[in-house]
Amino acid sequence: MEKRLKLYGFNNLTKTLSFNIYDVCYAKTEREQKDYIAYIDEQYNSERLTSILCQVTEMIGATVLNISKQDYDPQGASVTLLISESGLPEKIDRSCNCGKYTAAYAGDATIAAHLDKSHVTVHTYPEYHPDNAIATFRVDIDVSTCGTISPLNTLDFLIDSFDSDIITIDYRVRGFTRDTSGKKLFIDHKITSIQDYIKDETLRRYDTMDINVYQANIFHTQMLIKELELQNYLFKTDVYEIPPKERLAISNSLRREMIEIFSGTNVYE
Repeated sequence: MEKRLKLYGFNNLTKTLSFNIYDVCYAKTEREQKDYIAYIDEQYNSERLTSILCQVTEMIGATVLNISKQDYDPQGASVTLLISESGLPEKIDRSCNCGKYTAAYAGDATIAAHLDKSHVTVHTYPEYHPDNAIATFRVDIDVSTCGTISPLNTLDFLIDSFDSDIITIDYRVRGFTRDTSGKKLFIDHKITSIQDYIKDETLRRYDTMDINVYQANIFHTQMLIKELELQNYLFKTDVYEIPPKERLAISNSLRREMIEIFSGTNVYE
């Protein structure tokens, strides 16, 4: 077990993990595209997302103070969890629901809650464009913690929770804390790359790229799926129903879409 740092007072470091994934699908007709969006919306509704975030909270050893969740029309969902580093504080704002989402908070009600030290949020963005028959599903997850807990150990679970073709991960440690001698500590754990916290089996499936600013404790990793098995990207269509030349064209179209998202630029214009 890693030796704990002896600190003066509270650990004031803020550790923020931003996890962004894209799932890409080929849906040829307008009807298929709308059906895909409806399917994704159901698969990743606020209930399922809340379950995922609660597991993340448990994994980092935190306690849920409050849950706010919402499904949107025509599509998409958002969930926010306010969390505590350890057990429930003795004094807690009465507006907090301690993780219990009840009918009292449904509809257009606004939830105001006490934020103890940390929060976890997720937002989904399903979309498609009728001209190129490609639909995408984006998930943004942010885990921000104060104190000793760190969200990095949840990465494998988050990656496995979604069909991830492109993954973008940012991790930053802000602020400083002090040891008992008064020396400032701007980071309290060792890290050379976000990839250090992702299992080898997962890394073998992706092409990866790092951009790290060590002096500022800023770490960035991008991941692009290597193998594209066309059947996995066809919505309600069997690959053998498609002529070979069209299969190749679809595969190329999907790969171009992924490369542009990974690169953050319109490469093929």
